[in-house]
Amino acid sequence: MSDNFKELEGWAAGLLGNLSAKELRGMNKSLATELRKRQQAHIAAQQNPDGTPYAPRLPQQRKKKGRIKRQMFAKLRTARHLKTQSSATGAVVRFSPSTARIAQIHQFGLSGRVNKTGTIKHKYAARVLLGFNNKDDAYILDLITQQISR
Repeated sequence: MSDNFKELEGWAAGLLGNLSAKELRGMNKSLATELRKRQQAHIAAQQNPDGTPYAPRLPQQRKKKGRIKRQMFAKLRTARHLKTQSSATGAVVRFSPSTARIAQIHQFGLSGRVNKTGTIKHKYAARVLLGFNNKDDAYILDLITQQISR
């Protein structure tokens, strides 16, 4: 993940201060929507934002026989669970509260319950679901410069 947001914020703060609240809301809305698409794309590709593949799924200990045909996080990447928020002050891409716990466990590689009763716990490998890369930084920069140049 890139850590250029403080530099970007300092550079853009003065320039964005000249825009109206309506213009900022519009820019932030398009920013949040595009960032959600980018996050969905790398989750669908089963890759961390830096391009490394996710840790493979563990063998399942379940009663039902056969392989699991669905990709990991297929439902988490839908717009129903991956929400956007935008206002004149910022743009946010987050998971809905009902799925945030599952996403947090996988994002940071925490331990979580495997079964509904909670008797079996497992420490999951870290799989970065939400994160930025250099292409995202470049997109944000381009969007800001386009908005300022109008």
